[in-house]
Amino acid sequence: MNMFKHLLLFCFVLIGQLALPQSQKGIWLTDVASKALDTKEGIEEVVARCKAYGLEHISVVVWNRGYTLYPSAVMEQEFGKKVMPRFADRDMLQELIDVAHAEGLKVHAWFEFGFSSSYQEAHGGHILQQKPEWKAIDNEGNLVSKNGFQWMNAFDPEVQEFLLSLITEVVENYDIDGIQGDDRLPANPATAGYDAGTLSMYKQEHNGKTPPQDYKNPDWIDWRAQKLNVFAKEIYETVNSLKPEVTVTMAPSIFPWSKEEYLQDWPTWVENGWVDVIIPQVYRYNKKAYTSTLDANLEFMPAEERTNLVPGILLRVNDYSPSKRFLKRMIKANRNRGLDGEVFFFYEGLKQHDDFFNKLYSKLK
Repeated sequence: MNMFKHLLLFCFVLIGQLALPQSQKGIWLTDVASKALDTKEGIEEVVARCKAYGLEHISVVVWNRGYTLYPSAVMEQEFGKKVMPRFADRDMLQELIDVAHAEGLKVHAWFEFGFSSSYQEAHGGHILQQKPEWKAIDNEGNLVSKNGFQWMNAFDPEVQEFLLSLITEVVENYDIDGIQGDDRLPANPATAGYDAGTLSMYKQEHNGKTPPQDYKNPDWIDWRAQKLNVFAKEIYETVNSLKPEVTVTMAPSIFPWSKEEYLQDWPTWVENGWVDVIIPQVYRYNKKAYTSTLDANLEFMPAEERTNLVPGILLRVNDYSPSKRFLKRMIKANRNRGLDGEVFFFYEGLKQHDDFFNKLYSKLK
């Protein structure tokens, strides 16, 4: 009996250790402003650099501008577009998984575009040309477009099912370590929600009343954010039912801006256990702004979930790259708050900071 008790205790301890959040030092790997994914040699270079720098997690784009970057039966059936033409002759995702796993690194399928259908295409790209009923509509009756991105209607059950089918396809067909959404999944700009279907849904729940024309109305914001909360739960439960070992991470904007602008109420996802790790984009340009933003967002984390917040750090965008000094200060700020990881945007920025990652990064405590 005593032996059985000891064995049972050992199992509980082991399970507890497996449940503990792991260090999430990682990088975002995209096909924009980078050719790293274009060849097997490029992928091998990515993995070698990440391993050398102690970056154990690679979040690779798999959904961008209305195309998958892996061969997709769903996309072929729905739109006749099996894969982004740039990757037509190979399975980039499988190549990366094979090389990364051989070196002990983890790969997360990053659905970067989420509910966005296109970038800088006024008509919304090939998806909305084929399915105009999927358009997100603003309070003036126009296709929702924000910061150059055009949007599908995130409240439409058919559109939700489409995104979920892509996620399911990746989980079922690849030995992936994680699924990741960001500031476009699950999300819609606050200007969205004025399509006929969503208006009808709102009326049914409000005794026939129509939502306010002011898209920033707090109650209207809450109602739409709650609809996306339900979809966040569905993503998590779907992935968990297929492969419980696959983590679900989300990289939204900082809160409460994320909710006010993109209807992303991510503290609710954390509170309800609908996400394993949250990676807010703490993209700031000086230490004071970085630390104050990070602290403000840590306030939304329950004490027992605090280390499941992993800050997103801006490493390169256009011509900007942080100084070595600022980079060191951001990492130190994370460590001083008990956070043993960060995810850098994006891979090409590593090349500008070889000296920092070779000599300092792993030593910062």
